[in-house]
Amino acid sequence: MPELIPQPRYARFVREAGECVLDDPLLDAGPGTGGTARWLRRELGAATGWELPGPAAGEVRDGRAVIRLALRPERARTAGAESYELHVTQRWVLLEGAGPAGLFYAAQTLRQLLGPEAHRRAPTAPGRAWRLPVGGILDGPRFGWRGMMLDVARHFMPKDGVLRYIDLIAAHKLNVLHLHLTDDQGWRVEIKRHPRLTEVGAWRPRSRWGHRASPLWNETPHGGFYTQDDIREIVAYAAERHVRVVPEIDVPGHSQAAIAAYPELGNTDVVDTAALRVWDDWGVSENVLAPTEAVLRFYEGVFEELLELFPADVSPFVHVGGDECPKAQWRASTAAQERIRQLGVDGEDGLQSWFVRHFDGWLAERGRRLIGWDEILEGGLAPGAAVSSWRGYAGGIAAAEAGHDVVMCPEQRVYLDHRQAGGPEEPVPIGYVRSLEDVYRFEPVPPQLSAQAAAHVLGAQANVWTEVTENRSRVDYQVFPRLAAFAEVVWSQLPEPAERDYAGFEARMGPHYRRLDVLGVDYRPPGGPLPWQRRPGVLGRPVEGEPPNV
Repeated sequence: MPELIPQPRYARFVREAGECVLDDPLLDAGPGTGGTARWLRRELGAATGWELPGPAAGEVRDGRAVIRLALRPERARTAGAESYELHVTQRWVLLEGAGPAGLFYAAQTLRQLLGPEAHRRAPTAPGRAWRLPVGGILDGPRFGWRGMMLDVARHFMPKDGVLRYIDLIAAHKLNVLHLHLTDDQGWRVEIKRHPRLTEVGAWRPRSRWGHRASPLWNETPHGGFYTQDDIREIVAYAAERHVRVVPEIDVPGHSQAAIAAYPELGNTDVVDTAALRVWDDWGVSENVLAPTEAVLRFYEGVFEELLELFPADVSPFVHVGGDECPKAQWRASTAAQERIRQLGVDGEDGLQSWFVRHFDGWLAERGRRLIGWDEILEGGLAPGAAVSSWRGYAGGIAAAEAGHDVVMCPEQRVYLDHRQAGGPEEPVPIGYVRSLEDVYRFEPVPPQLSAQAAAHVLGAQANVWTEVTENRSRVDYQVFPRLAAFAEVVWSQLPEPAERDYAGFEARMGPHYRRLDVLGVDYRPPGGPLPWQRRPGVLGRPVEGEPPNV
């Protein structure tokens, strides 16, 4: 078995059968394969120095290998559109995809087979011949939703960093990037009809250094946002790599940055919202949106611009948050209480459900699907909405049994901001200990689900919150190598968690660490953090004991 991650469904290579020597090969790109051909010329061409010219009509060149690309759409019905085959003989390499995405994943596998040096941006040994063993691979994913959530609201990641992460998740055959764009601590997307959302809401004067229990502060102002053209670039860049971008705009909680920009969005009868600023601390702010028609119209305007930036063919889902909405201001607000009576909803929880159901209908009228954190189940959920199950498996189980689609992302299993070991050297330790092996043994489909309900599990997602990951290097440390284990869980056809071959995975991680080195990823080494990766004296939030697996 080649040392590939994620592990393919079937692979057989026979060293005794010889090898294919690739020395400035030709690239024979069949109809519909132009996207992958461009990617190969750009990425493999940079690392190898190959020009990858197309063969002239009828041309035969003795001794020059050919890489052939082909689409086989008839296979999509049985194997899925993201499936592929890769075949190597002594004279040619054939990449066949059931669809364009499958062909792209075949190209990613080819790059892994060529070795870590094939991931470089320029050749280190010009003129070198590259070798592949003779054999073949048949492969395809287990799940259609294989995602990573990146929180750019707490600590902003500049556009180039987001593009880099698209390349990294695509290299691991993941296909969803969930961008958490707004929160109490910052608003990160330009909305032209409401310019103060970024003029004011994208900036905070300082940041807590460490968890909210830490007495330390970073007094440097922090902020940033993506212009609408930045977002268009991100979405187009992701689409070229068969990654869907899911935007998240939080309602009705996690909204202090928006209220700081437009005080009329808040509960003005109980709070002096004009005095609010973008929150500089971590946790959950008490400042939530007021339940008024004016607020609904404001956010409809936000979503109208967002839908133009995230076209339906590449971003069918829109995330509205819907989680962690404190109710104290609504309980104290005469206007909110009157609204509850007018709507006839069940108290403050019903008011939160009213917010979510409004935007579910509004998005559905425009051909989109709402997705939200599992709190959106409280008070009832419209039939077309999907659920991100984060507080454990329970919300996902309830949603799936009720006929809702589910993305499994339980905090206790795949929150990658949580610490990777229990030792004192982990930087700003947060939450539960979740080692590489723990993530490898994550199972997205709970065994108690009926077969009908299990079909509603779209897949899974690893979430990366950034309160204490203040820059790209820190995000890398928390994400890798665990994202490689997660990628194998959602792509490969693995046995039950207890029966998984973790020793075999760990062995395959050896060459994968070298790939990550070449890609410049600041991952956590197997032996623990390097001296400059630690954060001595900065308080985290370790959890003593762990909740049951529910």
